[in-house]
Amino acid sequence: MKQQIIERLTRYVKIDKQSDAFSESTPSTDKQWDLLRLLEAEIQALGLDVSIDDKGYLMATLPANTDKKVPVIGLLAHVDTATDFTGTNVSPQVIDNYDGEDITLSSSLVIDTATFPELKNYKGHTLMTTDGTTLLGADNKAGITAIMEAVIYLQAHPEIKHGDIRFAFTPDEEIGRGPHHFDVARFAADFAYTIDGGRLGELQYESFNAAGVEARFYGVNVHPGSAKDKMINALTLGIEFNSALPVDEVPEKTDNYEGFYHLMAMEGSVEEAVLRYIIRDHDKEKFAARKALMEQAAKDIAVKYGDDKVKLTIEDQYFNMGEKITPHPELIEIPQQVMNELGIEPIVEPIRGGTDGSQLSYMGLPTPNIFTGADNFHGPYEFASIDDLEKSVQTIVGIVSKFEANA
Repeated sequence: MKQQIIERLTRYVKIDKQSDAFSESTPSTDKQWDLLRLLEAEIQALGLDVSIDDKGYLMATLPANTDKKVPVIGLLAHVDTATDFTGTNVSPQVIDNYDGEDITLSSSLVIDTATFPELKNYKGHTLMTTDGTTLLGADNKAGITAIMEAVIYLQAHPEIKHGDIRFAFTPDEEIGRGPHHFDVARFAADFAYTIDGGRLGELQYESFNAAGVEARFYGVNVHPGSAKDKMINALTLGIEFNSALPVDEVPEKTDNYEGFYHLMAMEGSVEEAVLRYIIRDHDKEKFAARKALMEQAAKDIAVKYGDDKVKLTIEDQYFNMGEKITPHPELIEIPQQVMNELGIEPIVEPIRGGTDGSQLSYMGLPTPNIFTGADNFHGPYEFASIDDLEKSVQTIVGIVSKFEANA
């Protein structure tokens, strides 16, 4: 299976399919169709029922091979890759029997064990890396690979009994729109798993509560030689606004269940400036308090400089999926049992981010998240362990089998 995984993942990562947050179409980029059409053809070649709608939501079914009444299990992965770093002309590199030392990607880029000590955990593995000029796109092409390999394995091993398995590949997860046009009724699963996690054993059912923020400031531009008591610098207003936020509650200083404010972009001039943030917190009350603090900071600017000098827009993006998943403990207990049987230590911890499951769980489809075996997402240091990706496939197979056995 390892060689099949290498060939499949290589085929997928070479397809450029980054999404675009500034596009209003769905998918947000036409190039996402390239992988969707390839997947459609590959699934048709397996003789399975597959459909794809005009928004780029591909859904397929592996029929049950049991007479038991088994819950319909869904498997999900997204076809788009992140916008943080270029995904054009990906040239994957395969390292056999990794020695646990620094990995040289190019003359100027090294994945060094001092910065990334977790590399030591992959000694002896087969790794796929970038060449240092692009991201790899294992987020989430590794997830797509795991689902496809699991389906093929189950087809080839009819002695492994399972109920109906619905699987879907969706666009625009990286820009937070993955579930926006997802038809839960059409998917017709009782619950699902996103195969979108990282290191071996990750099993996640709690995510952040999330919001996006735009703080826009309007200044008065006067020649600096005669600006006294007249000029209002929009850039300075933005700095003042940002200074009202807790300096230690930022991504680079928080972990585990700690939330944050993240300044994503700042641009403008004396006349007009805009700051864009994301707010994240696992706790619903703390999440509300973060939004309230930003609103108060904007009010303080308005009182000091005028109501027309600031405009704050806060939009909720998704919520902590744990609220919808914890009433269904078997969705976590069964994967834990499967991992233990495979000799994998389950790592049950909150996602410091969100998956499509964060929104789908609130749409009536409880959706925890499972590991792929990839790491360092969204940049040139990204890599995937082929060994751990194979274990992701085994975990999927074990989950669908155990739900059938328990039925």
